[in-house]
Amino acid sequence: MSTGAYAASYERSLSDPTAFWGEAARAVEWSTPPTTVLDDSNPPFYRWFRGGRLNTCFNALDRHVRDGRGEQTALVYDSPVTGTKASFTYAELLGKVATFAGALASLGVEKGDRVVIYMPMVPEAVVAMLACARLGAVHSVVFGGFAPAELAARIEDARPVAVVAASCGIEPSRVVEYKPMLDAALDRSSHKPESVIVLQRSQARAAVGERDTEWEELDWDELVADAEPAGCVDVEATDPLYVLYTSGTTGRPKGIVRDNGGHAVALRWSMENIYDIGPGDAFFTASDVGWVVGHSYIVYAPLLTGATTVLYEGKPVGTPDAGAFWRVCAEHGVKAMFTAPTAYRAVRREDPEGALVREYDLSRLESVFLAGERLDPDTYAWATRVLGVPVVDHWWQTETGWPIVANLRGLDPMPLKAGSPSVPVPGFDVRVLDETGQEVPRGTEGAIAIRLPLPPGTLPTLWGDDERYVAGYLSVYEGYYLTGDGGLMDDDGYLSVMGRTDDVLNVAGHRLSTGSIEAALAGHPAVAECAVIGVADELKGQVPRGLVVLKADVDAAADGERIRAELVQRVRDEVGAVASLRQVDIVAGLPKTRSGKILRKTMREMADGRTPVVPGTIEDASVLDTLAPVLRPPG
Repeated sequence: MSTGAYAASYERSLSDPTAFWGEAARAVEWSTPPTTVLDDSNPPFYRWFRGGRLNTCFNALDRHVRDGRGEQTALVYDSPVTGTKASFTYAELLGKVATFAGALASLGVEKGDRVVIYMPMVPEAVVAMLACARLGAVHSVVFGGFAPAELAARIEDARPVAVVAASCGIEPSRVVEYKPMLDAALDRSSHKPESVIVLQRSQARAAVGERDTEWEELDWDELVADAEPAGCVDVEATDPLYVLYTSGTTGRPKGIVRDNGGHAVALRWSMENIYDIGPGDAFFTASDVGWVVGHSYIVYAPLLTGATTVLYEGKPVGTPDAGAFWRVCAEHGVKAMFTAPTAYRAVRREDPEGALVREYDLSRLESVFLAGERLDPDTYAWATRVLGVPVVDHWWQTETGWPIVANLRGLDPMPLKAGSPSVPVPGFDVRVLDETGQEVPRGTEGAIAIRLPLPPGTLPTLWGDDERYVAGYLSVYEGYYLTGDGGLMDDDGYLSVMGRTDDVLNVAGHRLSTGSIEAALAGHPAVAECAVIGVADELKGQVPRGLVVLKADVDAAADGERIRAELVQRVRDEVGAVASLRQVDIVAGLPKTRSGKILRKTMREMADGRTPVVPGTIEDASVLDTLAPVLRPPG
């Protein structure tokens, strides 16, 4: 298609959102069609598809079986950490979901009740999510293995009637027992569920029902053995489907609400238009159901579309090697895959020449999508070279639930630009603003904001806290949702996202994004990944400090001094002397959340001599111990 298709869709989505999204809603099956596509009677609390009734599980499973797709594969489970593979047709998955929904119903779970799901990447996690949707219950998935304090905070806020857990999760080097952490979380939570259901895994079985508790503890297999399948419960389009808590919260966690109607419409539209995935195509999202990416693009969007989704219980490297992703794509006929840039950097570090790619038949792989953090140009170039397919950066947030800015491969593929996730997606009126709320000229950095109303599928509010929603997202610029990210729009309308606005350095009055300095560091051939933080400086207010992880085949002891000097010079050449980068440390690893985001704020606090707030989402807290001698100021 010509770029006119994108321009026409984008313009129409903003000038006539009722017509645009009303048309998109026809791809969803409604038991009662909406009476109002966009209810703008109570700004800033806009609601989509008011008056409509539907069931998300029906749209994800039942309708496909009814329409003759029952024998098509819906879900592929690929678990190198257990040596297990399995696949489920739409009919088989529907049977499992209906039965588990019946099991939940037998415990008294009803429409509007909350259910916390604390599970690893196993098919039962998907089954539990869809079973809640089937009953009209609201699920809240907590990443398996979260610490008791973090889990307890989410239980306190969501107040579930039931908790569904697995006995353990499996890492490449260890088994993580979940039940003791769940017990500790429930002990410290003032809210107690009525039921706890535990899926027993053979790698570490849990003690179920042995403690004297206020709640009933049940074995998953025993519960479903006696359960009668449950039908679908219709809900309002504006009723919540799930609550997902954002990472790195302190105090009361921040629960992002996702409604049923807008979510189904937006995700169905996005699969076809952004990812170019239709019924029968195989889609592999290497993420976790504990994150928004897992909710949207492992579970709901592929199944709403009638595609085949791959559930992968493994890592990008080490299970068993850096060719794991390519094996999955080859074995399951994947048309498109989606993961975080961090995963590709890990693969590149282990296999810098991409030799393992050549061991697999990737002829059916047409595109790769990366999101979750800034895709540095060097990683983009590497992935493009070794895979030989379009590598599509795109940008979105837990709050939005689907992409804000992307290259729409199914609607109107455009030229790709290194360092940019391309153009605003229809429905998102993206602006770059200065501190007074005025749009900045093209090519000038500012705060990225989205003019209200946000499109369907985005958060309508926070769980139980409208005031916090307004204060946290809508109060800085009237009529706009503040993304918290900074960036710039070029003359072609392509957005570059340079990082969180709190990652903007103020060096002697010059505002510099850490993203631009990181891009210069990442371009060095010896660097696998990097982070830049701003540390306090008496003279300049802040100065940047670089931390780099070298590729596996680089000898840091022999070449470290040369590499550090070259990195300082690269930043001077590419960003300018004003960046004042003098110190670059070579480190073994960078602290990250389990979703792959680098914890720059935590490192910045350490470098400034403060006690860091370490989020419960950290992947490996021991990395901070190795960084402490490097980061902590003398004395």
